[in-house]
Amino acid sequence: MKGFLEDANYSIGLLDEGATLADVIDNCIYEHTHTGKRAFYVGDLGKLVKKNIQWQNVMAPIKPFYPVRCNSTPGVLEILGTLGIGFACFSKSEMALVQDLGISPENIIYTNPCKQASQIKYAAKAGINIMTCDNDIELKKIAHNHPNAKLLLHIATEDITADEEMNMKFGTTLKNCRHLMECAKELGVQIAGVKFHVSGSCKELQTYIHAISDARCVFDMAEEFGFKMNMLDIGGGFTGSELQLEEVNRVIRPLLDVYFPKESGVDVIAEPGCYYVSSAFTLAVNIIAKKTVECDKLLPSGVEQTRNDDEPVFTYYINDGVYGSFASKLSEKLSTIPEVHKKYKEDEPLFASSLWGPSCDELDQIVENCLLPELSVGDWLIFDNMGSGTLGEQSTFNDYQRPLIYYMMSFSDWDEMQDAGIASDTLMKNFFFVPSCIQLSPEDRFSTAA
Repeated sequence: MKGFLEDANYSIGLLDEGATLADVIDNCIYEHTHTGKRAFYVGDLGKLVKKNIQWQNVMAPIKPFYPVRCNSTPGVLEILGTLGIGFACFSKSEMALVQDLGISPENIIYTNPCKQASQIKYAAKAGINIMTCDNDIELKKIAHNHPNAKLLLHIATEDITADEEMNMKFGTTLKNCRHLMECAKELGVQIAGVKFHVSGSCKELQTYIHAISDARCVFDMAEEFGFKMNMLDIGGGFTGSELQLEEVNRVIRPLLDVYFPKESGVDVIAEPGCYYVSSAFTLAVNIIAKKTVECDKLLPSGVEQTRNDDEPVFTYYINDGVYGSFASKLSEKLSTIPEVHKKYKEDEPLFASSLWGPSCDELDQIVENCLLPELSVGDWLIFDNMGSGTLGEQSTFNDYQRPLIYYMMSFSDWDEMQDAGIASDTLMKNFFFVPSCIQLSPEDRFSTAA
């Protein structure tokens, strides 16, 4: 592996045993309160190490390919690259970003279902051959621009829930797989395997059983056409919960052992994204404006009956929103609830509240309703589990600054990396010591990747 990004403007704080992430957040809030009240993240990169150990303990030998679009910050990509994880890229920029880490083309998959011809050509020039396909038009485009491509046929799964019916779905049918193989044969394109994806919101683990059975059918079909397929991609949908991981493994392991045993020569891979990064990042935002409103619609369920008519309902505006760190809120429910940073009494009254981003756009609603103590402009709110789908390319809507990122890792997690033999000298240059009495600012070596 070539090494770490030479121009990456970031570093990783190595926490003394007496220091905690809560101390880091407190210190950052103190500094930002005096220097500009900019939203910021604190990323615990040690959690990536823990998640990878957990994956190896539960899911091995299934190799993870991390979806870069889930969180493309340099600290995350470099730690994962050091751990030997592959990468699933959605665009030319993501492929280039991963290549700069020194990742070999064999460990990169181009997964965009609707690829631009220019980006297919880029993949061909870079030697990135493995890519997904689910229709004949895409197949012909790939054949024209990347004759050496190795295609994974993306098959559809029956995992649509009430909340997902309006989402775009990709994947082809078993019947159409035969047509795609006929086309591939005529065009001289290699079919190398099968991909499917089961959403993390899917509660029916039987979906995996049907998908793996369908994949086996496609493999058998490929033999009729003379294709020697050697890869099965079971997709993403891993929420980050160890329980969910174990439940998925319990369901798929017997079927994989029967349909794709080790001696078959088929490599089984997956695309865990949220699994690795969601819990690793905490977002701190500042209240920039406040309104008192009279709107019963803002009341949480059950509050209206116990609320006095003269109790206020508050609307707060924060310095980050759906055109930034909360972009995923436009397509899905927020999976984290705000925590008030300042100390308040346990018996302090709570008021119906809503949270909005800074754009003054009707779409820029972060939390429709929640119960909070009365807050003031300048107070801080903390959101946990913000590492997934929030830290890629972001809009600069209304010229609001992107949040700073402060990377941290505990000594114990660092020791685990060393014990695993993956703590290289190059990686060590990105670390600096953080004592238990933390006094750091964004101007210090304390990580400031924006």
